[in-house]
Amino acid sequence: MSQLAFEYRAVDRAGATSKGVLSAPTSQEAYRKLLAQGLTPVRIRATKSAKSGGRRRRVKPVEISRFTHQLAVLLHARIPVSDCFRSIADQEANVTLKEIALNIAQSVQAGRSITSALEPHRSIFGTVYVETIHAAETSGNMITVLEHLAESVEEEAEMRQIVRGALMYPIAVVVALTVATLFLVTFVVPKFATMFRERGVDLPFLTQVLAALGESLRSWWFVYLGIIIVSVFTVRTAWRNPGSREKIDGVLHRVPYLKNILTGVAVSRFTSVLGISLRSGIGLIEALDMAGRASGRPLLIADSQRMVTQVRSGGRLRDVVAQCAYLPAFVKQLISAGEESGDIPRLCGVISSHFSRETKHLAKNLATVIEPILIAGLTGVVLVIALAVFLPMWDMVKIVG
Repeated sequence: MSQLAFEYRAVDRAGATSKGVLSAPTSQEAYRKLLAQGLTPVRIRATKSAKSGGRRRRVKPVEISRFTHQLAVLLHARIPVSDCFRSIADQEANVTLKEIALNIAQSVQAGRSITSALEPHRSIFGTVYVETIHAAETSGNMITVLEHLAESVEEEAEMRQIVRGALMYPIAVVVALTVATLFLVTFVVPKFATMFRERGVDLPFLTQVLAALGESLRSWWFVYLGIIIVSVFTVRTAWRNPGSREKIDGVLHRVPYLKNILTGVAVSRFTSVLGISLRSGIGLIEALDMAGRASGRPLLIADSQRMVTQVRSGGRLRDVVAQCAYLPAFVKQLISAGEESGDIPRLCGVISSHFSRETKHLAKNLATVIEPILIAGLTGVVLVIALAVFLPMWDMVKIVG
């Protein structure tokens, strides 16, 4: 049964009045929860989101970043942990995240750690987030780690927005071009071809091909649709398979310009998580493993696993990093310098900031790079269709003349 949010006012055994928000499937269950806590309910009512049957929606990275920032500020103010999450829930507009905050508050109040309370919501926050919180709790460095973690999540959300914004125009052009081309090939070219044949004009090879393709699309459209669906399903299945995903990632890293963006994002995430993990007290082996998985790139994940194996066998970090094919030389030098000076977390932050800035610049200029390719493609498509129509038209003029 889904959980709803209820506002309550209650009196404890000493006669003191308290109020707050808790989650429960029904008001009766909320009443029983308060009694179990030693409170006598005076008033229980569903919040506005519960009354309206608030629609659950996906939690965005920017919302997780805000959630983390608020938690850091409230903890810094020495507010009890369970009250921190209830305060966040009171201000949260996202129904899903509101319920999560209330569930965490309830778990913490029952004596569980923040990490244990976050565990059921690992799919929302991510493995790296939960493990980093665990390390912060263990080391007692929660506030500092939360601030860095919030910045990391915010950086990732900002990068996604930049890339989506840069790709919006090219995608719109490609969709419009595809629709226009399908219309011309499916309906216009076959009609012109039929008209030319009726007038005794021998159709050029290009016109025959496009006319046949148009007739095929009109008659067997469901076959083409099935091929597209199967292709999409095959690619998605291959991407979920670790072996084939690494091969696909290798192909993507051979594409000019795209390679620089993918590498920049991966290195920024890798060094950011590595720095945060080491700063929060996580061991080097576990930090390398977490940083590799956080990068999101199969090639770097594979390299990080090799680094973990070598470090576990007694290898020094500078020697292990030097053998990593994915990381640029600049990164290897700074990490080696950080190991020598004993300041790896700070230098990881420097590396992450540098590649984050570089990648943002590349992402913002992505549309500028793609635009000439789109223009060339558009010109090519228009030229092919124009030739398919006008070549037989010139032959018809010769016959008439």
